[in-house]
Amino acid sequence: MRLIPGHPAGPASDRAAHRLLRSLAGQLFLVQVVIVAAVVAGGAVLAFLFTEQRTHDAAVRQATAAARAVADAPSVREAAVRPDPTAVLQPYAEQVRKDTGVDFVTVMDPHGIRWAHRDPAQIGRPFLGHIDGALAGRTTSETYTGTLGPSVRVVTPILDGNAQVVGMVSAGITLHSISAELRGPLLALTGVAAGALALGGAGSYLANVRLRRHTHGMGAAELSHLYDYHQATLHSVREGLVLLDRSQQVMLCNDAARELLDLHGDVEGLRFDALGLPDSLVQAVLGPEPAHDEVHLTAERVVVLNTSPIGTDLGSVLTLRDHTELQSLTGELDSVRGFADALGAQAHEAANRLHTVVSLIELGRHHEAVEFATAELELSQRLTDDIVGAVGEPVLAALLLGKASQAAERGVDLVLTEDSRIDDGLLPPELAPRDLVTVLGNLIDNAVDAALENAAAHPGPPEVAVTARVDDGSLLLRVADSGAGIDADEAREVFRRGWTTKQHGRGLGLALVAQTARRNGGTVEIGRERGAVLTVRLPLQRDAVR
Repeated sequence: MRLIPGHPAGPASDRAAHRLLRSLAGQLFLVQVVIVAAVVAGGAVLAFLFTEQRTHDAAVRQATAAARAVADAPSVREAAVRPDPTAVLQPYAEQVRKDTGVDFVTVMDPHGIRWAHRDPAQIGRPFLGHIDGALAGRTTSETYTGTLGPSVRVVTPILDGNAQVVGMVSAGITLHSISAELRGPLLALTGVAAGALALGGAGSYLANVRLRRHTHGMGAAELSHLYDYHQATLHSVREGLVLLDRSQQVMLCNDAARELLDLHGDVEGLRFDALGLPDSLVQAVLGPEPAHDEVHLTAERVVVLNTSPIGTDLGSVLTLRDHTELQSLTGELDSVRGFADALGAQAHEAANRLHTVVSLIELGRHHEAVEFATAELELSQRLTDDIVGAVGEPVLAALLLGKASQAAERGVDLVLTEDSRIDDGLLPPELAPRDLVTVLGNLIDNAVDAALENAAAHPGPPEVAVTARVDDGSLLLRVADSGAGIDADEAREVFRRGWTTKQHGRGLGLALVAQTARRNGGTVEIGRERGAVLTVRLPLQRDAVR
């Protein structure tokens, strides 16, 4: 390998190794390799011990069979009681040793003096081992170091016809022979263990390469910090954020979303349609098409909804923006715009009337000019006096005057019923003027539209009657129109977002009325007289508000 000056390979490779060890994938790889190595080593040791024990037991069984075969042979019994047993037993023992594959077959008298041995020089010498069990008539086994080294040996008695011990036979296999027999299985076991270690290491490496790719090489501490940043960011944004998985279960709901949707408790893990939200909002979220800036109503708020899928069938993310204040301001702006339009129309009419008065004066018809001007002044002043005299609340009075002008411009007669009466200062500060504008303004607008739609089928001019008074501790606002009324089947749907009879309507007006009334602890009722009658009651006491 050629080294480039100024770019030493050592530090770069060290840094790469350090990054690998620092990453979560690298740490898991090392742990997995250690675990695999420990498991393989433990398995190899257990397998070796098991094989060694089986080999030892097999050696004991082989030696026992050889010893018993010699001791039970009639020729051995006969030779044991003759004057020179070695002449018969030595060649016989050697033949048995070769035939059975044991390392030695030793025949001895009851005192342990050898009659036959693999090494003829050991004949006549004492047997090295324990013979007490054999003298008692039992076959015993032990591991003992004799003339051939450590061995597994068996000692069994030679019994005559009277069951008396007339000699003993010992057969055994040296530990060296047993080790040589274990060498083959041990080599195979070592190969299997090495292969298992290599296979486990390769599998761990491949799994951790994939893990490292998914974790971008970050370590456990970095992932933990990233999770903390993720949680802090999602819960600190002002927009409501809800993450849904592919089964429409809530995976994350930040604080802003909880506030906007009025959710309490642990909602993670629940299906979105089980949160008790309005049907229109649930259908928009769970629908097949993404939602873009859709306006929806919750129990107390107006929210703008956007949804977007996550990846390929992984779920969806929805964002919510609070437009409650903006919607109220929009309503007020619409009212102001209506007032401006009404003032413009009145200015135009006033200019026409002024031209009429001037023309009458120029024609010398002064008396008719005075009568015309006086009649117009009384007509406009009478409506203003009626409203201002009955409604002392400035916001309501201004709203009614503006709506009356708008209705007159559209050809609808807006009247204030005789039982209307609200003194100034009677309404509590908690009842926001903005909410009054939302409720009464939308009721009048819908009533004017309904009266105009039914004008052709109804005799007389379209009419809207407004009642505003205090009744039994509540502010009562009632608006009746001369329209076609509301069918009983549609009564439940009137206050649902999207319900409208207009060709180009959004269906928000009456839904906002119901929401505002509910937020202030009030109620909305639907009735029918000449046309539709909608009655809103708003409690004047704060403790009545939910």
